Amino acid sequence: MKKYTQAMKITEGVVLGEDKPVLFSGPCAVESFDICMEIGSTVKAEAEKNGFSYVFKASFDKANRSSSGSFRGIGMDKSLEVLQRVGKELGVPLVTDIHESYQADEVGAVVDVLQIPAFLCRQTDLLLAAGKTGKAVKVKRGQFMAPEDMQYAVSKVRSTGNDNVCLTERGFTLGYHNLVVDMRALPTMRQFAPVVFDITHSVQQPGGQGGSSGGQREFAPFLARAAAATGVDGFFIETHPEPAKALSDGPNMIPLDRMADFLAMLKASWSLGQEFADFKVQ
Repeated sequence: MKKYTQAMKITEGVVLGEDKPVLFSGPCAVESFDICMEIGSTVKAEAEKNGFSYVFKASFDKANRSSSGSFRGIGMDKSLEVLQRVGKELGVPLVTDIHESYQADEVGAVVDVLQIPAFLCRQTDLLLAAGKTGKAVKVKRGQFMAPEDMQYAVSKVRSTGNDNVCLTERGFTLGYHNLVVDMRALPTMRQFAPVVFDITHSVQQPGGQGGSSGGQREFAPFLARAAAATGVDGFFIETHPEPAKALSDGPNMIPLDRMADFLAMLKASWSLGQEFADFKVQ
């Protein structure tokens, strides 16, 4: 199967799609500066120890919550200020989601990677606005999209003259409140762009707790190892010091005090995948 060879440049020192895996990790949402710094500093240290390049992740707005009463964020201005401070103090690149076309320029002035949520991966104006910023664009595969059809999302971004785009796998909808990861999707999408595996949302149960989403984090190690062995370029993991108290997506998160062991396991599986990357059956 053909493999796309052009890497996605995030910063001068962080490149997705070369010989070092990239870790996109942080809390689900910007809750406070202190929480972001605690998580970011811990994960950065463990990422460096285990041979990952690190990009800090946190959403400034959770615009697709199950219930209107769920936590969405502390506000766009405050969240972007927190992200900017975290990036500067830790010396790491930043990624966050955008949900509307008008947000692209303002958010792109702060972060290094603009993430397109899975539900919005077909929104042409949003993809074009993200691409026009010149920043790296990370598009999540919709739970309703065939892997091969994600090439068209990539093409929309590239039509702006911006080739810095990657795809992210997070499972597809199978029945109610359930997601399943088809590992064939990873090499399929890898034909069109570098690929990131979203460990956190692949174990999510959308709407599975009534007005909020549930999750099965106990399956995260199994899916993570399987995806790592396929040779993906990076990983997306949400983490929190107390997932039960996280303001969004707590059931899916890896506890912060387990991230060291989790990343060590992940890197070992990724290295194994690299060792057998050229093995093919015709």
